[in-house]
Amino acid sequence: MGRQSLKQGGRVVGHHTEAFVGIDTSKSRNAIAIADGGRGGEVRYLGEFPATEAAIRKLVAKLAAKYRHLTFCYEAGPTGYGRYRLLKSLGHECLVVAPWRVLKKAGDRVKTNRRDAVSLAKLLRAGWVPDERHGPCAISLAPVRQ
Repeated sequence: MGRQSLKQGGRVVGHHTEAFVGIDTSKSRNAIAIADGGRGGEVRYLGEFPATEAAIRKLVAKLAAKYRHLTFCYEAGPTGYGRYRLLKSLGHECLVVAPWRVLKKAGDRVKTNRRDAVSLAKLLRAGWVPDERHGPCAISLAPVRQ
């Protein structure tokens, strides 16, 4: 099967099969990072976007045009499960995780939206998924696909 391509900024960008999207949420803005599938896949911080349904739909449509399979992840918080329901209704996987269950490096006390979004994308790509033994919002190490 041939790979299609898009011309973007003077360079050719190929269609990829999967990507993992980490979202650091707040009431007004979302910090978004994406990790390309595969062991050597690139991890990029896409920036902050408005936390509106229209902005999320637009971002998802843009990503879905490039990737065949998207998996989203964000920390549970003040935004509730509306974002989860929206992403699921658009046909994508979405995980909501408890903030205290997300692994952090020892001594890493600096919290930024960018770091949190990138960390979620990397953990999701590495196979960290909710574990029913600890409740629906817990995280444990388990392969995403077997």
